[in-house]
Amino acid sequence: MDYIHLGRTGLKVSRLCLGTMNFGVHTEEKDSHRILDAALENGVNFIDTANVYGNIYGGDRRGKTEEILGNWFAADPKNRENVVLATKVYGVMSEAVNDRGLSAYNIRKACDASLRRMKTDHIDLYQMHHVDRSVPWEEIWQAMEQLVREGKILYVGSSNFAGWHIARANETARRRNFLGLVSEQSIYNLNNRSLELEVLPACRQYGMAVIPWSPLDRGLLAGVLDNPDGARRKRGSVAGRVEQLRPQLEKWEGFCKERGDLPAVVALGWLLHQQDVTAPIVGPRTLEQFEQQLKAVDVTLSEEELQKLDEIWPGPGGTAPEAYAW
Repeated sequence: MDYIHLGRTGLKVSRLCLGTMNFGVHTEEKDSHRILDAALENGVNFIDTANVYGNIYGGDRRGKTEEILGNWFAADPKNRENVVLATKVYGVMSEAVNDRGLSAYNIRKACDASLRRMKTDHIDLYQMHHVDRSVPWEEIWQAMEQLVREGKILYVGSSNFAGWHIARANETARRRNFLGLVSEQSIYNLNNRSLELEVLPACRQYGMAVIPWSPLDRGLLAGVLDNPDGARRKRGSVAGRVEQLRPQLEKWEGFCKERGDLPAVVALGWLLHQQDVTAPIVGPRTLEQFEQQLKAVDVTLSEEELQKLDEIWPGPGGTAPEAYAW
């Protein structure tokens, strides 16, 4: 496994980040722990979760995924010592009016709750799951600074921010002599490259790590044509997208077949070839899926192959404003 600095910080993380959104939803606790064990054994030291995970697909199990992680940490304290732990705050955790968002009140309360569920005394990377336009940045940074002083968090990251949000957040932090955002977690894959317009340039300017989520575009890039009976293909919205993108998907899966690699592995490998990407998030439901995804770190794509992929999955044409203006 290769390692890379988390943005402009001195912290090093693995080139793949283990996402846990399926833990407690599609993956039982025992199997989740098997995947976590395999991650450590294979050098993956970067684990991402969120306080709302466990409730994504229905049922009031918010916090369940963090609890699964907490039980894994409790089973062997070395597990916690050997990982960079990231979680998130923002999502609705209960019907209480203040149990959501990025108010100083909720940031403090949500952080303490995550620490309890994960049975740890600190979070390495505390990420804002979404921008909260109703809260001033001075209030947000005051709350985050307090958590850093108390040793409850080490670094702060963002998720699903626009380039403007990143600039505003970091400039406000700079005036307060605070480190500010060190990472952005956002959707980025071969089929969704809008990040290249403004978010990637903003992250580059501020020395921020880029942590792509949905690197397989919700399974679309994982070989849907060769697996017509797959569960994801049966979902109405995904089935519609398959038909809409069939010409590209045929070229894509043909490209991967010529290479002799699984589409999911090549899709992750493409992200690892993008200079601004730190660590794509892989979200396996099974140990077998995770073992396949690990192969991405060994994928080498030639300039000719990268150009071919740009032809199949064209990006926005560069950064803004050149991508859409003279």
